[in-house]
Amino acid sequence: MEGAVTMPFGIHLYSTLKAKFKDMSPCIFCKIVQNEAPANIVYRDGQVTAFRDIHPAAPTHILIVPNRHIDSVNDLRPEDEALIGHLHTVAGQLAKQEGIAESGYRLITNTGPNAGQTVFHLHLHLLGGGQMKFKMG
Repeated sequence: MEGAVTMPFGIHLYSTLKAKFKDMSPCIFCKIVQNEAPANIVYRDGQVTAFRDIHPAAPTHILIVPNRHIDSVNDLRPEDEALIGHLHTVAGQLAKQEGIAESGYRLITNTGPNAGQTVFHLHLHLLGGGQMKFKMG
């Protein structure tokens, strides 16, 4: 299909199966929030936890997750608006803490397998510390 965005078959298959069977195994991000899995946590409060990505795509790559499990943007409710605002406020605070606020950073939320979501727990990617490879606008 011309103009279609493609991803490697393995990632697509993994994401599709993970979405289908997500309730059969505990979410790794929930385990991190509950201190049941290791992570390099850089911020935590009553609403969100932030930790360094184990496969960084930039010199600074931090994941910011709600402490309450939400699969994706598609599962947000009107009462989650304050939480989503808080995720972004924390992202700004972390960008300052990491020394990337002035030079610039990118916030990304992948939703669904075709977007590359591999962990079905809503999260923001905070990326910075260098020139971004893909221009977004």
